[in-house]
Amino acid sequence: MTDRQELAADPIFNASRADIERLQLERLRSTLHHAYANNPVYRRKFDAAGVHPDDLHTLECLARFPFTTKDDLRESYPFGLFCVPMTDIARLHASSGTTGKATVVGYTKNDLAAWSALVARSIRAAGGRAGMKVHIAYGYGLFTGGLGAHYGAEAAGCTVIPMSGGQTERQVQLICDFAPDIIMVTPSYMLAILDEFRRQGLDPRATSLRIGIFGAEPWSEGMRNEIESAFGIDACDIYGLSEVMGPGVAQEFAHTKEGPTIWEDHFIPEIVDPLTGEPMPDGEEGELVFTSLVKEAMPVIRYRTRDLTRLLPGRSTAMRRMAKISGRSDDMLIVRGVNVFPSQIEELILRCAGLAPHYEIELTRPNRLDEMHILVEARTDLEPEARAAQALLLAAKLKENVGISAQIRIVPSGSLPRSAGKAQRVRDRR
Repeated sequence: MTDRQELAADPIFNASRADIERLQLERLRSTLHHAYANNPVYRRKFDAAGVHPDDLHTLECLARFPFTTKDDLRESYPFGLFCVPMTDIARLHASSGTTGKATVVGYTKNDLAAWSALVARSIRAAGGRAGMKVHIAYGYGLFTGGLGAHYGAEAAGCTVIPMSGGQTERQVQLICDFAPDIIMVTPSYMLAILDEFRRQGLDPRATSLRIGIFGAEPWSEGMRNEIESAFGIDACDIYGLSEVMGPGVAQEFAHTKEGPTIWEDHFIPEIVDPLTGEPMPDGEEGELVFTSLVKEAMPVIRYRTRDLTRLLPGRSTAMRRMAKISGRSDDMLIVRGVNVFPSQIEELILRCAGLAPHYEIELTRPNRLDEMHILVEARTDLEPEARAAQALLLAAKLKENVGISAQIRIVPSGSLPRSAGKAQRVRDRR
């Protein structure tokens, strides 16, 4: 069976837009009633907003219901948003809590089966098929990445190599020895793996890898090109977040690479104005909001992701796509009144041939004025004059494209710390 035949076997890929919306409305009604009947937090929020599940007559009516935010999850810590008894909870996951109290999510057995099926669907969309070996370098544990990818790969009929994150030298060894077809990892850590291949004098294009499924952090087209050219693979974007489910909420198709397709039989996406919360039309950039449609343990109603993107028409299916995440409304940097996202800076770094995509941004405020300092690694050991030239080039691009000035220092290759998970790019010391 070909990859296209495997995808066609899933009925949702052949559904019309009208079919999808009818299914969404049926499932949305059930979800709203489930949340209202079984969770006091949702019941209070709905009552305060003056809405009831019976008020949902069309999909457009969803905009009348209140948002759910990360603060709601933190205030309900640990289990206050669950809609089933703890005896029905089969697994718990939680965020790292690096920006506040951890957010906790729970799953019933049915939730886990649905999650695994969506990750399996995502792997097939990226070109994976049963019998392939999948090297998983997402972290295992409370983070949803490792176990979400693991059970999804098994559901897709793949052989799983549960490497987890870290031990970069061993990552390279197992990729060479076990000959995986697919790797699932954060894109920034894939670059650390690339550095290790080069350190050992190994050709990354000589490996068995054919597909990379990368997520858990925003990444640019420049980084995609860097990874694809270095390894000779198809690099596809997978999107998810633990509050909504985990990886597998949306997935990019390998044969188009035009943004992740949102699995709209399980989730309703919206785009809203980040400041006002007002719905925005498809094609306009704003904050991505999700409502789950089949989750039992912890349904989410209009969850504000803080991710900035656009909703686009479907290409491979009638389900809509999302544009690549341009940044986050809560990691947007305001420097001397200018809105800046780390992803913008990364894109400019990758336009400088002598610079590597390893960087740190430090913000300070001496004498009451914001200052931005950017440390960037050179691709090779450049002479001081060449480093200075690269710093001037990046500074000029930053001024021209973003409209801000920054002090830029080029450091030797390998100078900056590597992360096996999400890269920490910004140090705000203001």
